[in-house]
Amino acid sequence: MEAELIIVNARVHTVDEEMPYAEAVAVANGRIVAVGDNEQIRTLATDDTEEVDAAGRLLLPAFTDAHIHLIEYGLSLGLLHLDQARSIEQAVDQVAAAARTNEPGTWIRGLGWNRNLWPGSPLPTRQQLDRVAPHHPVMLDSKDLHAAWLNSAALALAGITAETPDPPGGVIVRDSATGEPTGVLQEGPAIKLVTERIPPPGPEQHRKAIAEATRELHRQGIAAVHVPEGRRKLTAVMECWLRHELELRVLWMVAAEDLPGLANAGVRSGFGDDWLRLGPVKAFADGALGSRTADMNAPYEGDGDNRGVEVQSTEQLSAVVEYCTLHNWSVAIHAIGDRANSRVLDALEDHWHQWTSRYLRPRIEHVQLLAPEDLPRLGAMGVVASMQPIHCPSDWEMAEARWGKRCSGSYAWRSLLESGAAVAFGSDAPVEEPSVLKGLYAAVTRQREDGQPAGGWYPEQRLSLSDAIHCYTMGAAYAAALERESGSIGVGKHADMILLSQDVFSLPPAALLETRVEMTLIAGQVVHGG
Repeated sequence: MEAELIIVNARVHTVDEEMPYAEAVAVANGRIVAVGDNEQIRTLATDDTEEVDAAGRLLLPAFTDAHIHLIEYGLSLGLLHLDQARSIEQAVDQVAAAARTNEPGTWIRGLGWNRNLWPGSPLPTRQQLDRVAPHHPVMLDSKDLHAAWLNSAALALAGITAETPDPPGGVIVRDSATGEPTGVLQEGPAIKLVTERIPPPGPEQHRKAIAEATRELHRQGIAAVHVPEGRRKLTAVMECWLRHELELRVLWMVAAEDLPGLANAGVRSGFGDDWLRLGPVKAFADGALGSRTADMNAPYEGDGDNRGVEVQSTEQLSAVVEYCTLHNWSVAIHAIGDRANSRVLDALEDHWHQWTSRYLRPRIEHVQLLAPEDLPRLGAMGVVASMQPIHCPSDWEMAEARWGKRCSGSYAWRSLLESGAAVAFGSDAPVEEPSVLKGLYAAVTRQREDGQPAGGWYPEQRLSLSDAIHCYTMGAAYAAALERESGSIGVGKHADMILLSQDVFSLPPAALLETRVEMTLIAGQVVHGG
């Protein structure tokens, strides 16, 4: 076998148990054809073979982001970013600056506000935005994307008044004295009342967003993504695929409302090719911690009797699992709170024999808080835990304040792995940035970049670097039922690899924050660096 590309003098961490380490790799036709030492691999070279000298640097399988809103992330690169606003006033100042530079009547969009960073943690109001942008409709998504802050102009365009009922699974926050909307909407069904009235980005804007997101993901060493977005965005991805412009491997999570048409056509999970493949059906059990809408067994600390939002009941979730299973679709169910995770596990257990006999791999997205009795259930049933370690440094203080001692079951990566559960890691971008290296740092330290909390938050849940990398590679490949195709550096697999600027295995964890992805290859082609 003649190689088109060889990489030599590398410290190859293969994530392959049969050959964990090597120093050289050979590639042909987009696949890995040999892994071994320099001498073995050089015998496959010809005069036409390209050779990359890694000069002792670390070569890894390319990363997969197992939960990213691809097009939303690309679009977000052009929005107001409010994640650094440490008060309502600072967020309002950013809106005021945007209002001065945009034509009256045009929408001002932003994301990232986090009430938990504001003194007293107040919910914002429409009047605060009206003061600086009375002639622009304004919609600002919260950091967790489970709440939106609007001004009066945006509420008026959406037709939301005191008489508008809360949609099922959503909340229109109201003034307790007057019943008037305050300007905050919670959860997707309520937020959709507004997004349906905003002129949607056209196909060209979506394709541009895909291209911009792809460039950044290549820079982060990401070759594959699992995407929970709707039908219109899938159309844009398919257009890129048809034009041979898709430069990421995409597993698409289908929205539950889009399933009947696909199921009636006989399409099932796994349909597609090496670049675009249909994955599980995405459904929701609850909201999020930041918006205090995650579904909890007991009330939030200091928030009265608030136990969050049950977006779908256990019976509804069970019906979704049954319908999907009977039509050969796996499921990916969003669950943050301990009660939500328990209900999802109950719904999956109801139909366990049906989905295991069809070789489906259901997953729970986020799995942020588990009751002790539920922790072993994922491994026992074969349910994938799709988690985002980069959330942990952002969330730990908020979780401590709202969940108290229950936090011992939060982000239980180590316990889940030890129980036999498959764990796949992602970023949830644009909720967080899609930096795998920062995600690895979070997974091995459970600390913010400033080193807090000292020793790590519930340090018994820290991962080894090898285990954390496995979750971004083989764990994510397993979640997609693609472990024979990707996830490790092995013969016959996709030649998706990255070269790092330094060997992070021989350095302290803080070195992850200074490490760069110097080269990203997908199908043996350099897409970043050189």
